[in-house]
Amino acid sequence: MRHPKLKLLSLVLLATALVGLPSGLVAQDAPKPAGKAAPGADSPSRWDIFAGYSYLAPKGTVEVLQRDGVTVLPETFKAMDAGLIGSGARYFNKYVGAQLESSTHDTMKDSSGSNGAVTTVAGGLIFRFPTEEITPFVHGLVGGSRVGGPEHEVYTWGPSLTAGGGLDYETPLFDHHLAIRLFQADYQYMHVNWGPGIWGGRANLNSARLSAGVVFHIGSIAPPPQLTVACSANPTSVFPGDPVNLTATVGSQDPKLNVVYGWSGDGVKGNGANATVDTSALAPGTHTVKCDAKEGKPGKEGLKPWQLAQEGTATFTVKEFEPPTISCSVSPTTIKPGDSATVTSQGLSPQNRPLTYTYSASAGTVNGNGNSATYSSTGAPTGPVSITCNVSDDKNHSASSNTSLNIEAPPPPPQPHTQALCSIGFSNDKKRPTRVDNEAKACLDEVALDLQRQTDAKAVIVGESNAKEKEAQAKAEKLNAKRRHPKPVEDTAAQRAVNTKQYLVTDKGIDPSRITVATGTGDDQKVENYLVPSGANFGSDVEATTPVDESTVKPQERKPLPQRHHGRAKK
Repeated sequence: MRHPKLKLLSLVLLATALVGLPSGLVAQDAPKPAGKAAPGADSPSRWDIFAGYSYLAPKGTVEVLQRDGVTVLPETFKAMDAGLIGSGARYFNKYVGAQLESSTHDTMKDSSGSNGAVTTVAGGLIFRFPTEEITPFVHGLVGGSRVGGPEHEVYTWGPSLTAGGGLDYETPLFDHHLAIRLFQADYQYMHVNWGPGIWGGRANLNSARLSAGVVFHIGSIAPPPQLTVACSANPTSVFPGDPVNLTATVGSQDPKLNVVYGWSGDGVKGNGANATVDTSALAPGTHTVKCDAKEGKPGKEGLKPWQLAQEGTATFTVKEFEPPTISCSVSPTTIKPGDSATVTSQGLSPQNRPLTYTYSASAGTVNGNGNSATYSSTGAPTGPVSITCNVSDDKNHSASSNTSLNIEAPPPPPQPHTQALCSIGFSNDKKRPTRVDNEAKACLDEVALDLQRQTDAKAVIVGESNAKEKEAQAKAEKLNAKRRHPKPVEDTAAQRAVNTKQYLVTDKGIDPSRITVATGTGDDQKVENYLVPSGANFGSDVEATTPVDESTVKPQERKPLPQRHHGRAKK
């Protein structure tokens, strides 16, 4: 059963959704006088107003108490094909908005195929993805549904949920403000409770809703003009130390918003629209400074992309002072080790800047900080020496020049040679021909004194034997060759040399490592003493000597002859 008052209420709700509310909202959010932008991917609409046809297929069963008060029969809802739908969406940005939607099905006429009626009012969020030609969207809504039951149930409000989406096709009509909603497919859940009693019951409806119609775009979300910034430098060419003034100028600024400036670059000082550059520490050449700007409410500048200006640049040139020049000379150009020379330099600055002189040398030292200095060769090796004269001005420009001198090598010292000292004889004592007797002391004392005077010198003692002694030694060695147990054979020349060394070591305290013993080829019973200074070569100075193996020839003890007893015949 349908009631005229209920039909009128449905019409009022639908009219409010389609016309009244969006129109009021549009009036509050009118486009800026800057101009209307056609909806599209870059500047989508601020408002979307939709109206169209809707088909609802509810699925649900109501357990209805019949007129007799006893019988309960299940009643099922049927499809409702006489429906209207309208919605208004206000977008906060390109993608997200708030939506209010109303639909009504079979409320304005009795449909022969339907046994109920539904009017829904809901609101929620909508998400769209605009392109140049199509705009897909999804939404989720919460609201209420006024449902008339399948068997005499009166219209009753209950909660409802809607979730779905659709696709809009953009047309060029009305300057691209008209689009066709090819379809909108939604799932609706509705709960209605008609209470107990006859023609009462409750229903949980799971419904499919299909809609199509037209969409009218109002307004646009085109962002404000992008903030711009440009910076300039004045003057554009300076010498080091001269200031450069910087200015930043913004464009497309919203006069209601605050602007914050930023600067970067070598020597830049300041953080407002004007800044300066301290060029005193900048290297000569072209320098670039960068400026940036952002606008917004104080403390919230730059939160939106169009509030950030693309970085601007300005350039200026720091001109280089002409560097000084310098000449350098030294006198004399040839010196001996330990001598000194005078270094003279002459610097010139084209801009008459104050000059400072410094010097260096590859060897030795240079003392002085004016245009004249003294070179000292102390500690320097002989040969060529390079001297560098440096000059610098107060702007850190410098120049250098080189000169050189030669340190002559001193003549080499004379080559030391072996000196022949005294010799001692062994012919006086026939029974002990290798014994160092008292007559040899004077000579050996002099040898010891020479070694004590020249602590880096050494001594070589060369023992000699006569032909008779050599012949006896040769015979003894020949017999030894035939014996199973050879007997010791005395080498008189070697023994004389070893005994002489023993005297110098034992009686005179000479270090044995400083004395070398050898044998010669002479025909005599004597020992020749030689002093070998440091650097001398005994083998070159004295030829035909043979070193003695002191591990086989041991020194003999120096004992006096035993005393003879009276009345004993000589043997």
